[in-house]
Amino acid sequence: MVYNIGMKYPIPKTLYKYFWGDNLDELCWQDHQKYITQTLLEKGDREATSWLLSMSDKSQLLKQLPELKLSIKSKNFWQIYLSA
Repeated sequence: MVYNIGMKYPIPKTLYKYFWGDNLDELCWQDHQKYITQTLLEKGDREATSWLLSMSDKSQLLKQLPELKLSIKSKNFWQIYLSA
């Protein structure tokens, strides 16, 4: 999926439950990609992670994994899943 760099892409309303303490009017993929990725990999359900994988490919997520603040369990799971 290719997006116009100048446009802001808000997260889908179905994912709002993971960002309950954030200003959802300002939260967008372009500006908060790392934060959104980290939150969804740690707490997201199948729908949330499917959306994340539609926004970013596996190899890109795998590269980001070491710098994300995830629990050891989540980091290990995603390392295996994204490497497959």
